[in-house]
Amino acid sequence: MSLSPRSAGAARVVGTSVAAVVLSVAASHTALACSIGDFTATALCDAHDNGVIRVTDKDASGTPAKISLYLQLSMPGGERWSDTQTIQHPTAEGTSVDLNPQGWYPGVSYRVHVQAGDQVDADITPLVVIPDVTCGAAASASASVSAEPSTSSTPSPASSTTPSATPTSSPSSTESSSPVPAASSAPSPAGGGTHLADTGASNGTTVFAGTAAALLVAGGGIVITLRRRTTTRASR
Repeated sequence: MSLSPRSAGAARVVGTSVAAVVLSVAASHTALACSIGDFTATALCDAHDNGVIRVTDKDASGTPAKISLYLQLSMPGGERWSDTQTIQHPTAEGTSVDLNPQGWYPGVSYRVHVQAGDQVDADITPLVVIPDVTCGAAASASASVSAEPSTSSTPSPASSTTPSATPTSSPSSTESSSPVPAASSAPSPAGGGTHLADTGASNGTTVFAGTAAALLVAGGGIVITLRRRTTTRASR
């Protein structure tokens, strides 16, 4: 049975329309499908100054995704698991989750692996490299250490004047209160010279000189008396 030209034309129109609908549905499904290209990973400091690796999922299909973080070790093929988070309700605008690295050191690399249903099972490329940025308490500690020499090296007025005033005032007060000059200028009781009064030798010298003179006189008298007696006896 052959179709009339009019029926054949209508059949072609219907077939073309159906094919267009199928293609549009397939295209929309492909556009909404989750892919590894929907994911990005960045190393940064969060609102609490913690070093994190933030993964953002811009998936219009809303497929939940499991994100795993692996620390890359220096040995060939070596790595260690660090953290795992799940993005439950991704959106086309982007839904993010923060993963905690085991070490925040500049130059350290991390691999981020994504599993999203049966559509994605792949790594985000390239590897995430920790930048030369200090987050959290380490930044505050380094800032305080760098500021400490400038503050400690500036002495306060009280501390700078106190050490200098103490040693200079003590010797001067000791010297001014010393009784040595007053004692050296006092006159001697014996009325002698200043030099004899200072040494105390004038009294002793006078006594010794008087004693010696008396002894000489006595001795001379004894000698004269003996000679006279000897002369008198000889004359008899």
